[in-house]
Amino acid sequence: MPDALLPLTQDLLDGVGTLAFAISGGLLGVRKRFDLFGVLFLSFVVAVAGGIMRDLLIGAVPPAALVEIHYFAIAVCGGLATFFWYPRVASLAHPIQLLDAVGLGLFAAIGAQKALEHGIHPLMAALLGMLTGIGGGMTRDVLAGEIPFVLRSDLYAIAALAAGALVAAGRVMGVAAPYALLLGAAACLLLRLMAIYRGWRAPLPPNPQDGDADRMR
Repeated sequence: MPDALLPLTQDLLDGVGTLAFAISGGLLGVRKRFDLFGVLFLSFVVAVAGGIMRDLLIGAVPPAALVEIHYFAIAVCGGLATFFWYPRVASLAHPIQLLDAVGLGLFAAIGAQKALEHGIHPLMAALLGMLTGIGGGMTRDVLAGEIPFVLRSDLYAIAALAAGALVAAGRVMGVAAPYALLLGAAACLLLRLMAIYRGWRAPLPPNPQDGDADRMR
């Protein structure tokens, strides 16, 4: 039965996503010249913040990230590797960017699936999946004093929403959960790849400075 693979599929995808976000948090921490504790803290927060937000909102308390020790272990390992081998890790900029895209898709898909399992309406489950995917990155940027990446024109939140929406749609149409998870994560990864390599962006408003210049003429 395909559904028998669901727990294994979720655990595997969850571990990969956790490591991806932990590394992205560690990289930013090192660039900002945080000390070892700061880098590890940022790695952990990025790796678990989205999942904690989702669990609190759907009533799955205490959050899994605070109960299951493997989240902490994966995040710390990712942070330590980034701190001590930063030049080598940073030299893998494109692979890490791809790893971040993979983590985004996996977290968004798993977040939507968990919300569905707790009886959340499919539409709201898709939104919770997006929150799971982008929550860690938003928290990372705020803690590091940067404008959250998801508020820019890059296809980040939209890609996460697509993953959550496909998982929710799969539930409505009766698609086996493992297949819906993989499809949602793949769609998110595809959109992120198009943004990275093809320059796909969300629409931007007109530049306010252009309007100011026209009024001054």
